[in-house]
Formats: sequence, C-alpha cells, structure tokens
Amino acid sequence: MITSPIRVLLVEDHAFTRDGLRVAVNFELDLRVVAEARSGEEALELLARTQVDVAVVDIGLPGMDGIQTAGEVRTRHPQTRVVMLTAHDLRAEVLAALASGAHAYCLKSARPDLLLLAIRAAAAGSAYLDPQVAHHVLGAMRTPGVPAELSPRELEVLRMIADGLANREIAGQLGISVSSVKLHVQDLLDKLQASDRTQAAVKALRQGLL
Repeated sequence: MITSPIRVLLVEDHAFTRDGLRVAVNFELDLRVVAEARSGEEALELLARTQVDVAVVDIGLPGMDGIQTAGEVRTRHPQTRVVMLTAHDLRAEVLAALASGAHAYCLKSARPDLLLLAIRAAAAGSAYLDPQVAHHVLGAMRTPGVPAELSPRELEVLRMIADGLANREIAGQLGISVSSVKLHVQDLLDKLQASDRTQAAVKALRQGLL
C-alpha cells in the first residue's frame, strides 16, 4: 500500500523542464520528488536503490526512449507505476506507451493540475489519459478484429516484443537464431495484420493475447 507522500522519480533530459516538474510536484503536500534522472538507463539504476511509487517518464529520452524505459520498469520494478509525459499528440505514441506498461499518459502542454492528477491516479493503481489523447484509445478500441490464433512460440516472441526486446535479445532468451526470430516476427505481423512491432503489441493487447 502506498503511503503519503507519494514518492516520485522524474525522468527528463531537459533541465528546465525537470526543474518545473520538481517545483510543481513538491508544492503538493502528498507528493515528493525523491530522485531525478536524465535518461532511462540512469532511471533504472536509481530504481535499483531508491523506493519510488511513480516514475514520470519523458517519452523522448536519448538512448533508451521512454517507451523502452516503461517496459523495463514494468519488468524489473512492477511496484513502480509509470506516467508517460510527451510533447506530442500522436496515436502511435499513445498506444505504444500504454502497450509498454505505462499507467498514465499526459501531454507536457497540459495544465500542471492534470499531471498531478495523473500521478495520483497511477499511484492508486488507476489509469489516466490526458483528455486530448483519449480519442486515440477510443478509436483503437472501436477497430474491429478477430483474435489471432498464435502458436506457443509465437506468443513467447509476442510477449518479448511487448516488453521492448530486440530480435537479438529474443534469440538469446529463447536459444534460437536471429533469423528464426525474424520469421516469427513476420508471421506475427501477418496474423495480427500489423504494419510494425508496436502495432502488433497494441493489437495483441486489444485481443487479450497479452
């Protein structure tokens, strides 16, 4: 159970933005910034030694981007919830962020009180979507689709794709060649009628495959 204040990690590579986020969060009695990182890699290092309830993650991080970071946080630190922060209102980004395990999605242009609402919702285990991007998810939910029939191996590969693993990493974990992984990925794209790996993960979530 999360106790007050809610412990927040800021993951943002721009110092000016990070300073503004810190001031807004620390102004609230029930919220406290306990750590700050400039990259996804640094965030994971901090999470290994710092108790964090909610990580506010910029989607456009250098190196490991926010979507990859959210996936790693979900895998390594499932008790930490992720609020994805972005400057863009792009359907692909919204769906990919949610597929990666983010609990909330908020635009940088949103009012500060909406970000605080997103942090509190995530800490409580609830989902939050910025009103300006909610239409993307509603549109995706309305898209008709018949659940694909996948083999056990394809499901394994699909789960690893959703976790953000590259082909070489999947090959290493499954003990198969990279070329075999590529074949499985192509079969998944065909069966799910997806144009890329991100869309495949999103469609799999909608169909209850993950």
